[in-house]
Amino acid sequence: MNIPADLRYTRSHEWIRVEPDGTISVGITDHAQELLGDLVFIELPEVGSELAAEQEAAVVESVKAAADVYAPVAGTIVEVNAALAEAPELVNQDAYGAWLFRIAPAASSDLHGLLDAAGYAQLIDAA
Repeated sequence: MNIPADLRYTRSHEWIRVEPDGTISVGITDHAQELLGDLVFIELPEVGSELAAEQEAAVVESVKAAADVYAPVAGTIVEVNAALAEAPELVNQDAYGAWLFRIAPAASSDLHGLLDAAGYAQLIDAA
């Protein structure tokens, strides 16, 4: 299982990378995309949307099911990965390269509740 040590994770299978400008890139984990199978559609949030932590931000649909993607922290959507609208399979090809959206966090302290790679590995091993 691919779980990069430099990222943070949520219990709902999102990965989080803090960018140099302080924004947070969010995607779904390799584990999540494996469970979903081939992605066929991704509904991204609107740029400028303000979200609460754990609020639904996006939807990923596969040939098997649809799954919600949640905001890991409260904040404002500042960018979406528009390439995924035309090619959702990019997430299947590289889950950690194909971020879904970037959010400017309302408070950086919100990141402290996220899982590290070891914690995420324990979570999925327990499932």
